[in-house]
Amino acid sequence: MNYWLLKSEPTAFSIDDLVARPQQTDHWDGVRNYQARNFMRDQMRRGDRAFFYHSSCKEPGVVAIVEISREAYPDTTGFDPKSPHFDPKSDAANPKWFMVDVRLVRRLRRLIRLEEIKRNPALGNMALVQRGSRLSVMPVTAAQWKAILRMEAH
Repeated sequence: MNYWLLKSEPTAFSIDDLVARPQQTDHWDGVRNYQARNFMRDQMRRGDRAFFYHSSCKEPGVVAIVEISREAYPDTTGFDPKSPHFDPKSDAANPKWFMVDVRLVRRLRRLIRLEEIKRNPALGNMALVQRGSRLSVMPVTAAQWKAILRMEAH
């Protein structure tokens, strides 16, 4: 199993939005960075776990655990001129962007704030805390995964 961190701005798509979806499952669309897309397309597998992370908000941090319930498939928002994620260079015959489906496993008992993550020595090499790292999809090591889960109890 692989581990991931998926960032979303809560004003665009929050954990509450996912909870409200049928079977607490929805697609993770709108990724428009090649490296993040490649992680989703080439490495994410059904059953992988990910932290759901609220970004660009008053208190950024990890709010939940989700599971990849469907592996990468073409992101149809890229084909829709009415979508804010429209990309005229992407078409159904040759899709440029991909999405996965995620299912809620559980909300965390508390928000694990970015400032806490930055202070944890076990997470110093995590992509999330690296200067200049702005990816919305990033890998998390098994050790980092466990370190964040241990933080939930404190």
